[in-house]
Amino acid sequence: MQGKDLIVILGDQLSHALSALEASSAENSVVLMAEVAEEASYVWHHKKKLAFVFSAMRHFSQALSADGWDVRYRRLDDEHNCGSLTGEVSALLEEGGFERVVMTEAGEQRVSAAFEAVSKDWVVPLVVLPDARFLATREAFASWADGRKQLRMEYFYREMRRKTGLLMQGDQPEGGQWNFDAENRKPAKADLFMPQPFRVEPDAITQDVLEMVERERGAHFGVLDGFWFAVERPQALEALEQFTREALPRFGDYQDAMLTGEPFLYHSVLAQYINIGILDPLEVCRRVERAYYEGQAPLNAVEGFIRQIIGWREYMRGIYWLKPEGYTDQNFLGARRDLPRFYWTGETGMACMAAAIGQTRQEAYAHHIQRLMVTGNFAMLAGIDPKQVHEWYLAVYADAYEWVEAPNVIGMSQFADGGFLGSKPYAASGNYINKMSDHCGGCKYSVSQKTGEGACPFNALYWDFLARNEGKLRGNPRLGQMYATWGRMSEIKQQEYLQSAAKTLEEIETL
Repeated sequence: MQGKDLIVILGDQLSHALSALEASSAENSVVLMAEVAEEASYVWHHKKKLAFVFSAMRHFSQALSADGWDVRYRRLDDEHNCGSLTGEVSALLEEGGFERVVMTEAGEQRVSAAFEAVSKDWVVPLVVLPDARFLATREAFASWADGRKQLRMEYFYREMRRKTGLLMQGDQPEGGQWNFDAENRKPAKADLFMPQPFRVEPDAITQDVLEMVERERGAHFGVLDGFWFAVERPQALEALEQFTREALPRFGDYQDAMLTGEPFLYHSVLAQYINIGILDPLEVCRRVERAYYEGQAPLNAVEGFIRQIIGWREYMRGIYWLKPEGYTDQNFLGARRDLPRFYWTGETGMACMAAAIGQTRQEAYAHHIQRLMVTGNFAMLAGIDPKQVHEWYLAVYADAYEWVEAPNVIGMSQFADGGFLGSKPYAASGNYINKMSDHCGGCKYSVSQKTGEGACPFNALYWDFLARNEGKLRGNPRLGQMYATWGRMSEIKQQEYLQSAAKTLEEIETL
């Protein structure tokens, strides 16, 4: 008698089109899904993130059962929970009757390594299948990168446009150019109509999860009150439709803007649904593309949104697997300072930081400019250990998984890989934040004051960052103008910046 397949579905693989499911059948399989302490605690995950993942897992397991699959589901608070994914697989294998373990490749290297190590002791083989939810396989990205002196997302993005046909007219891009980013840098104003993301009232399953997370992981970062995420595919599809209808038309113009009291602006807040599997990235892009061709949204908005998914998202995954060992330990700039406590509390007089961290605590969400040019920019300017920064980002956002988060932080935000991913450090003074937000008007610190008591901390830290890293960064052609400006300053002015930055860093915990 032929044994059954034991299909392992990870918490971020909630897709009915998953390769592991398509490789078998409901009649000849047992599906294992498990909430385990190892995954819940390897970083201090936001409580809303945990609740989202666990609730989405439970809803997906019910959907599979309704489709005829034999699902074995282990809750986090089950008495006999093994505490690890591999432990749960090993325990189920002891029951016998299985011919092989089948899984779609894990997104994170630590999970992949754990299964590879433990499976050597199993009496049945482990079959690992490609994750077809991505447009570029790991091998395809490695082939694209092979032999290139520099890896730049823009060129990879063009390949993905050609491959998918998204916004293409034959071999040429729609509108005659590949990238409309120059049109997408408008600051927002408070009198604009701000749509809200699609919100879902927690059902009985989600309510049960919320109570369990508070009971089992109550000390974790963030708050559970006001949980509104979609946890099933039909709800996520409604969220996509609402974004396309209400926010997409202005997404392009204001995607880099920040506005006090408006955490979402025109952003989709769909990344967590795509990354967990209940929305497919290509279907999202096709829907947004259709909005352009039907005259519902302008090209700069649609192109900018699609670029984030088939460009940045795919590119980050490619980089992550291209550099599989030690990427998160890289520290090109030698930053050693500990992450300040206010990254966890949000208690700081810097209005931009308080806004970004405060909404992160509340919503497990901040948009890309808040992550890159506020919390990330400050961390890099202050010389904070990039691995601590990486672990913070991985913990606090509902859409964060290491394959997408680590390259964004280590490579793009902190320049800790020395330029492997990005062409320059994304460093900026308070002037950038003042231009793209309304935070500075109500801040404890003055953005117009460059040094001394009451000056915006970003101002002196910016020049201090360039000065202390001059040996490593001066040769970067994209920083030539900034170093020329620094060189033209009087020695007295330079010392004012350096001394002001030193005082800021000395008092960093009380900013």
